[in-house]
Amino acid sequence: MKQLEVKIMGQSYVLGAPEGGEARLLEAVERVDTAMCKIRDAGKIKARDRIAVLAALNLAFDIEERDTPPARASVAAASGGGTAEADAVLGALIQRLDAALGEDGRLI
Repeated sequence: MKQLEVKIMGQSYVLGAPEGGEARLLEAVERVDTAMCKIRDAGKIKARDRIAVLAALNLAFDIEERDTPPARASVAAASGGGTAEADAVLGALIQRLDAALGEDGRLI
């Protein structure tokens, strides 16, 4: 297993990549970094853990979108389409995340 040092949202991580999987890992890192930076740059959420959870949700929806074409419009809206519907979807996700994290900001 090869070790790669990568940066996600400015923070360094050392990750293990299986032989021949380095390019796929770097592509995944780029997708995660882009998703997290987009949420951070929107300016509504500051906590890194909340940004990570929302980015993970958006990426999971993107994967699901490939299997479920009718979801395309709501996924596009939720990932920054700029419409009132997108703002409502994102607001609902943030409220659910806040409730799940609780007062101390931790899942567990």
